[in-house]
Amino acid sequence: MSTDPRPEQTAIRTDLGAIFVSLELSRATWLITSLSPGRQKMSKHQVHGGDAAGLLARLAELQARAHARTGQLFPLIVIQEAGLDGFWIHRVLQSESIESHVVDPASIATSRRRRRAKTDKIDGEALIRTLLAYKRGEPRVCAMVKAPTPREEDERRIGRERKVLTAERVAHVNRIKGLLFAQGICDYQPMHRHRRARLDDLTTSDGRRLPQHLKAQISRELDRLELLLEQLKAVEAERDALLAATESPAKLASAALLLDLKGIGPEFASVLWSEGLCRSFANRRQVAGLCRAGADALAERCGESRTGCLEGRQSAPPDDNDPVGLVVAAASTRLDAEPLVPRAGRAQRRSAQNDDRCARTKAAGCAVAVRDRRCRDPGGHDESLTQALTPFLQSPRT
Repeated sequence: MSTDPRPEQTAIRTDLGAIFVSLELSRATWLITSLSPGRQKMSKHQVHGGDAAGLLARLAELQARAHARTGQLFPLIVIQEAGLDGFWIHRVLQSESIESHVVDPASIATSRRRRRAKTDKIDGEALIRTLLAYKRGEPRVCAMVKAPTPREEDERRIGRERKVLTAERVAHVNRIKGLLFAQGICDYQPMHRHRRARLDDLTTSDGRRLPQHLKAQISRELDRLELLLEQLKAVEAERDALLAATESPAKLASAALLLDLKGIGPEFASVLWSEGLCRSFANRRQVAGLCRAGADALAERCGESRTGCLEGRQSAPPDDNDPVGLVVAAASTRLDAEPLVPRAGRAQRRSAQNDDRCARTKAAGCAVAVRDRRCRDPGGHDESLTQALTPFLQSPRT
């Protein structure tokens, strides 16, 4: 029996310099998928959801097994997806001197099959492969999330709470308008300051006073609406205080510039201030990823497109530790680099349009002449008209 002289190929490299671990988190259980040096298969273990001590004990056990098998002590590299669990597990791992990464799950490449199987086991193995490619330095493998500090994470609550309160306010206003529309009343504004007095004077389209229970229901809706308006005022006051209360004069000036920019406003300024502090803005495309509407406003401010241009050369580059300063600098300076695809000048575009218009006019005139000649002489053939049409037919279409 012949033997294959080629060396046996393994699907997973075993000459690793660390223990790679992925976490699939849920409320009930945490699935731990690991790949250790000297092993060809990924091992899987489970701990109870929220059991940080059990997770650390399992990681220490993986490290001890790898040391007993190879005689070396390998570091741990852990990856998890950003989700409802937040960043507290990431902070626990970092406090134990364990390298931890939080990845954006939407940035991981997935199979394009129509019916793709999706389980915690498959996702855990995919996270391991993604982490291996990321540590090898492969470009555009995934997008790692920069975890915010507890203070930065708490400051995000203001903008997000305002978003929830605004949605609830819209729901109450629409509910009141819907109830009154069923009675033929279309001109009532629940946000008006005289909404209570206006409610007492309402009559239906058929001349009746508002029904007793309907009026009571609308009154209770107004009570909830007024409570929401008071909470919105309190949240907006906290937001303004957060923008003003800073220890750095440079950041205070940046916040003032953000509020002065056209199309920014206090709401988007607070988003940049709270959500943007834990991110890096190296170019305008990253700014656009934070908020599309705000990026459009910045692009209109600069008078340029967000795409098709090289990174601008700024005369005074801002500090990398001040992302708000980067946004202000990007909004207040103009790009002086050449575009990736040069655009035609206005005179050149007008000349090309005029030439195309003249050619089409001549072709239309020749076509009318050909039609008239064929009507007069159905069996004849005009060579001159054919020659006149030839340059237009052979010219490249734009």
